[in-house]
Amino acid sequence: MAKAWHLVRRPNGMPVAEDFALRDLPTRELADGEVRVANRWLSVDPYMRGRMNDGKSYVPPFALDAPMDGGAVGEVIESRAAELPVGTRVQHMAGWRDEAIVTAKGVQKLPDLGIPDQAFLGALGMPGMTAWFGLLAVAEARAGDTVFVSAAAGAVGSTVVQIAKAKGMTVIGSAGGTDKTDWVRSLGADHVLDYKGDVPLVKALGAAAPDGIDVYFDNVGGDHLDAALAHAKQGARFAICGMIDGYNASQPTSLRYLMRVIAARIRVQGFIVSDFMNRIGEFHQGMGEIVASGKFQREETVVDGLEATPDAFLGLFSGKNKGKMLVKL
Repeated sequence: MAKAWHLVRRPNGMPVAEDFALRDLPTRELADGEVRVANRWLSVDPYMRGRMNDGKSYVPPFALDAPMDGGAVGEVIESRAAELPVGTRVQHMAGWRDEAIVTAKGVQKLPDLGIPDQAFLGALGMPGMTAWFGLLAVAEARAGDTVFVSAAAGAVGSTVVQIAKAKGMTVIGSAGGTDKTDWVRSLGADHVLDYKGDVPLVKALGAAAPDGIDVYFDNVGGDHLDAALAHAKQGARFAICGMIDGYNASQPTSLRYLMRVIAARIRVQGFIVSDFMNRIGEFHQGMGEIVASGKFQREETVVDGLEATPDAFLGLFSGKNKGKMLVKL
């Protein structure tokens, strides 16, 4: 019998195992226009933490005692939709479960680009789109800019680093620990800051960018945002994507250098990847060219088994992932 993870209570701060329950899904026949998909890969992403709260946001909160959802790729194993025969590889949003019934309109066929299916949950999926449009459309980064990227060893941040280098920018990345900083450096970053090191971020960034930064791509908030504000050039552009540092915090993020927004005429803009869905063709073409060049590095942290999905999700907040965090079924 198919199973799905359910949210059974709203977390207070960092979620714990007791907030989730793995339960059987009811079995039913397909209706016309539906397919049954055996999920092969599940995505866990930081934005899902916000959906666990009962508050108004850009996506509805998870309902209590109902199956959770999120990005997934899998294979059609039963079909009542002629355009999606059995064996079709698809992407959809009925994750956090091993099997899903989805309408034909609710899935996308995976294009045959000669890459592993799970890449469509990472570099060629939502994280890749976030990196592409956040850097190039929101921050309007261009050749010659100095770009600071927080969480540069994560799914989005590592992609930002590589796009920026492909476009002729100087890149400063931040990551935690020697293994991750070495990897970010191997992606082409010109300078890498270890936020777990002894040097405060604001001082480390000043040393790496003595003339300041033109662009900040924010996945973290907190001390990273403070450091970026402190060293922003006049007219700097900030693309605010995540602020993961505050997702489980009870106190607001510090903004000790916020006054520099005025003096340096800094433009700070938040964005959501869904803002750019009408430009997905542009992303596939541009990102496809970078991947096809053979220089793009795609890293994944893989956790095995549906039962481990909450652990994989919680690992995002303790830095356990290098690149995209995935669950393999």
